Amino acid sequence: MFHPLLLRAVLALLLGVAAVAPVQAQSAARTIRFVVPFGPGGAGDLTARIVAQKMSESMGQPIVIDNKPGAGGVVATSAVAKAAPDGLTLLLLTNATAVTASMFKSLPYDTLKDLAPITTIGYFDMAVVASPDSPFKTLPELLAYAKANPGRLNIGSINVGSSQNLAAQMFKSGAGIDAQVVPFNGTPALVTALRGGSIDAAVEILAPMVTQIKGNALRALAVMGDKRTPDLPGVPTVAESGVPGFGVSAWNGMGTTGGTPPAIIERLNREANAALASPDVRKRLAELYVEARGSTADQMSKLLQSEIQRWSQVIDQAGIPRL
Repeated sequence: MFHPLLLRAVLALLLGVAAVAPVQAQSAARTIRFVVPFGPGGAGDLTARIVAQKMSESMGQPIVIDNKPGAGGVVATSAVAKAAPDGLTLLLLTNATAVTASMFKSLPYDTLKDLAPITTIGYFDMAVVASPDSPFKTLPELLAYAKANPGRLNIGSINVGSSQNLAAQMFKSGAGIDAQVVPFNGTPALVTALRGGSIDAAVEILAPMVTQIKGNALRALAVMGDKRTPDLPGVPTVAESGVPGFGVSAWNGMGTTGGTPPAIIERLNREANAALASPDVRKRLAELYVEARGSTADQMSKLLQSEIQRWSQVIDQAGIPRL
């Protein structure tokens, strides 16, 4: 079920996209296609739509969203990697872009060579959560139990190789605890297991959890980013709670086809950052629990490279077989 804010955002964006669509017939040759590796309606899709709508207004060019979910983003990324390097095909870069580059032995494209990063778009938190009936009221209590009872703590996440699953593995390693990371097929199954006591804690994207946390249906032990979230200012970070130096966030960015001329990259970067600086865009993204944050193309490139390296190390340490 959609969060009410998410549902309102979907409706508003669909109306906005419908308003832009007629322009496409007039300037079809210059229509920009923004490929999104998720289905319609999720936070990633809505983030892309919000930014695209603002950029389209500023640039005087239609930007249409092309949803291509599946295969860890391989389908979407392949479409952009093989497109003409003219800046008319964009890709929503995500944590999964880096994770997929780390998880797959071979891909139909070279992530670093066949893509041209443009900018970061936004960051969103992950959190360590527990049942309200859990004996663990704080993260230090959970860590103390794990260290006193090696191998007995169960930490849930969604699918093996997901950002959440790898963040749980990273947390386990960073905290120096012997715990089991248990994968579930989606957030609803994860929450059901958590409430039913099948697992002791879980690592999940914060956005779908905030309402339940504020309603005391779940307990947030810590957020995983490098600072506290404005939505839950009383919840400490993992680094504050006994794992110094720990910090991991989910992120979205924008890229295009490798080999696209620098002048086009610069223009797209300028337009995207202008959109992200808009109070309206920042407010709408904040309603999705996304912190709007742009960057230079070089910074986006370095983030992608560092994330591929980081998740490769986590995968190796966790002994997760590559696909």
